Amino acid sequence: MDGNKKNIDQGIYLVIDPGMEKPELLLKLALALKAGLAAVQIWNHWPEDADKSALIPAVSALCRAAGVPLLIGNDWELLMSSRDLDGVHFDAVPENFEEIKERVARPFLAGITCSGELSTVEWANSNGFDYISFCAIYPSSSSANCPIVSPETINTARRITGLPLFVSGGITPDNIPELKKQALFNGVAVISGIMKADDPLAATQAYKNAFTLKNDNR
Repeated sequence: MDGNKKNIDQGIYLVIDPGMEKPELLLKLALALKAGLAAVQIWNHWPEDADKSALIPAVSALCRAAGVPLLIGNDWELLMSSRDLDGVHFDAVPENFEEIKERVARPFLAGITCSGELSTVEWANSNGFDYISFCAIYPSSSSANCPIVSPETINTARRITGLPLFVSGGITPDNIPELKKQALFNGVAVISGIMKADDPLAATQAYKNAFTLKNDNR
């Protein structure tokens, strides 16, 4: 990463599980990147014996070649030791964000999960964050601990902030068009819908097609 922050504005935000076998993970990520992604996040779901120093550069090389920013889930301290990371995604409001910025000592992207608390939206908006992700819109195995967020909450957040809003949790190409009629959001965060697909390239394209489909509310 250079000294300038990349942008995350709209589209498909892919979350990858470092618990996957490395060859399969890299192959599926490469295919998804071919279809075009807004960002990639390495989920904070590391196996105990994970070699972070080997996986992060390998993932970064693919993302960098595609011009896609790479974020780490929660573990912001990795930003101090790895220039392969463009930012961090927090699952909750960090109490020491000013200290984090001082210690990282370089520009970085910052995103946060909102489980329906509009105070989180207000905090992110006031602290220079780059995007907000709502979890969960629908029940899913990867977001089992997230409460369900209503379209009304997303629309209220849209009135509070101009930051890009992403939605996650049980999102499929089939339910995106209806959700777009109910809520104003900029992108979709996906894990299993792409990384567990037999054809990640086709799966990513299906999400993109559904997201860009026009309807009366867009």
